[in-house]
Amino acid sequence: MDTEWSNMIPFEPLVSKDLQFPVAFVLMCIDKSFITAPFIALPASASLAFGAVMLICACGVYV
Repeated sequence: MDTEWSNMIPFEPLVSKDLQFPVAFVLMCIDKSFITAPFIALPASASLAFGAVMLICACGVYV
Protein backbone atom coordinates (compact mmCIF):
# COMPACT_ATOMS: atom_id res chain seq x y z
CA MET A 1 0.00 0.00 0.00
CA ASP A 2 2.84 2.43 0.75
CA THR A 3 4.34 1.93 -2.71
CA GLU A 4 1.03 2.94 -4.30
CA TRP A 5 0.93 6.16 -2.28
CA SER A 6 4.54 7.02 -3.06
CA ASN A 7 3.97 6.55 -6.81
CA MET A 8 0.91 8.81 -6.97
CA ILE A 9 1.16 12.33 -8.40
CA PRO A 10 0.20 15.04 -5.87
CA PHE A 11 -2.87 17.16 -6.59
CA GLU A 12 -2.21 20.48 -8.29
CA PRO A 13 -5.17 22.85 -8.78
CA LEU A 14 -6.00 24.20 -12.21
CA VAL A 15 -5.48 27.78 -11.00
CA SER A 16 -2.51 28.31 -8.68
CA LYS A 17 -2.84 30.22 -5.41
CA ASP A 18 -0.99 33.22 -6.86
CA LEU A 19 -3.43 33.55 -9.78
CA GLN A 20 -6.71 33.09 -7.90
CA PHE A 21 -7.27 36.79 -7.20
CA PRO A 22 -6.62 37.97 -10.81
CA VAL A 23 -8.83 35.19 -12.19
CA ALA A 24 -11.60 36.14 -9.75
CA PHE A 25 -11.30 39.81 -10.75
CA VAL A 26 -11.55 39.00 -14.47
CA LEU A 27 -14.49 36.63 -14.00
CA MET A 28 -16.43 39.13 -11.90
CA CYS A 29 -15.79 42.11 -14.20
CA ILE A 30 -17.15 40.73 -17.47
CA ASP A 31 -19.34 43.34 -19.17
CA LYS A 32 -22.95 42.83 -18.10
CA SER A 33 -24.88 45.60 -19.86
CA PHE A 34 -28.68 45.62 -20.17
CA ILE A 35 -28.61 45.34 -23.98
CA THR A 36 -26.56 42.16 -24.08
CA ALA A 37 -27.99 40.67 -20.88
CA PRO A 38 -30.43 38.23 -22.55
CA PHE A 39 -27.63 36.86 -24.74
CA ILE A 40 -25.07 36.40 -22.00
CA ALA A 41 -27.26 35.79 -18.96
CA LEU A 42 -26.12 32.23 -18.27
CA PRO A 43 -22.42 32.79 -19.01
CA ALA A 44 -22.47 36.02 -16.98
CA SER A 45 -24.08 34.39 -13.97
CA ALA A 46 -21.70 31.43 -14.23
CA SER A 47 -18.68 33.73 -14.40
CA LEU A 48 -19.94 35.69 -11.40
CA ALA A 49 -20.47 32.47 -9.45
CA PHE A 50 -17.04 31.06 -10.29
CA GLY A 51 -15.46 34.48 -9.70
CA ALA A 52 -17.02 34.68 -6.24
CA VAL A 53 -15.72 31.21 -5.37
CA MET A 54 -12.24 32.08 -6.66
CA LEU A 55 -12.29 35.30 -4.63
CA ILE A 56 -13.23 33.38 -1.49
CA CYS A 57 -10.36 30.97 -2.17
CA ALA A 58 -7.93 33.81 -2.84
CA CYS A 59 -8.79 35.67 0.37
CA GLY A 60 -8.58 32.57 2.51
CA VAL A 61 -12.16 32.60 3.80
CA TYR A 62 -13.29 29.13 4.77
CA VAL A 63 -17.02 28.55 4.50
